[in-house]
Amino acid sequence: MKINRKEVLKALEHISAPGEGKNLVESGAVSNVLVFGDEIVVDVTISNPSLQAKKKVEVEIMKIVHEKVFEKAKVKVNVKVETPEKPQIKGKAIPNIKNIIAISSGKGGVGKSTVTANTAVTLAKMGFNVGLLDADIYGPSAPIMFDVESERPLAINVDGKSKMKPVENYGVKILSIGFFTQPNQAVIWRGPMAAKALNQMIFDADWGELDFLLLDLPPGTGDIHLSIMQSLPITGAVVVSTPQPVALTDAKKGVAMFQQENINVPVLGIVENMAYFTPEELPENKYYIFGKEGAKHLANDLEVPFLGELPLVQSIREAGDVGRPAALQSDTPLEKAFEDLTRNIVQEVVSRNESLPPTEAIKITTMAGCSAVKK
Repeated sequence: MKINRKEVLKALEHISAPGEGKNLVESGAVSNVLVFGDEIVVDVTISNPSLQAKKKVEVEIMKIVHEKVFEKAKVKVNVKVETPEKPQIKGKAIPNIKNIIAISSGKGGVGKSTVTANTAVTLAKMGFNVGLLDADIYGPSAPIMFDVESERPLAINVDGKSKMKPVENYGVKILSIGFFTQPNQAVIWRGPMAAKALNQMIFDADWGELDFLLLDLPPGTGDIHLSIMQSLPITGAVVVSTPQPVALTDAKKGVAMFQQENINVPVLGIVENMAYFTPEELPENKYYIFGKEGAKHLANDLEVPFLGELPLVQSIREAGDVGRPAALQSDTPLEKAFEDLTRNIVQEVVSRNESLPPTEAIKITTMAGCSAVKK
């Protein structure tokens, strides 16, 4: 019996892929049908990755071909799985932004947002044009730390397109999901919704000319991090940790995430926050409550730069709570500590841009570049 390819395709119209309403032919799942005498090869692509789904499609194809075309046909089915990509930000550079710095932490509560806010205002004091994207979707804190809780980004027209104008204070342009939610409103979103919100804050904003855009990432190594790194050409990453072992373990994972082969974002260094406690009445005393130089030792072990240490001082917390970052306090030890830290970050960015090619936005199975900072 001569088997006709059209007969095989017609028979396959009786089968639907698992979880899909259309039949295999109509949905485009059948990518190829080859006939060699009494041998039939069917290539089919489905979106369900389970072994059960693959086996079911294979068995149903063999059964329908034997039933509708030729009962003694030798049928070979090649099932390929292509899962649909989650909604995510498309990788592209933002015009006029020279360097994008991701500031992250392996765990919460180590002062990542405090470090980000104080680094941002210190950069601005140094004369750089600075933006801050509060990418911590589930725990935004930038509006409080910059005393702009009641502000809202304005809509402006840029080249015929409606754009968000970031809120600005202390010389820093700021966007945060906190501007679009009520203080008592929890953000209960799945990954795709969070990615869409970030997409709008990144690409639908008029950031203008920036030397640095700082990204305050959520703690951990999760979906938001991947969405950000898929969306933007990250110049480098800064990892914040406290000296205690439980924080260092997570910080190590954070560094490992950026250094993964398919991510490959240069790690500019590690910051040790809450390195020691200095009481106000004893400014010369240092008490190593969480351990001594743990993050510094970790940086040495991982062969990444150690960017500096910051003390555990009550005034840092108070300054953040009232919306005036501690680095704004002139002629104080805290101002100098943040200046030293920020200068080290700038120097690492300069070195990175001089010695390494631009980073490319990952495609999840790869990150885009930034030029050198203003010197």
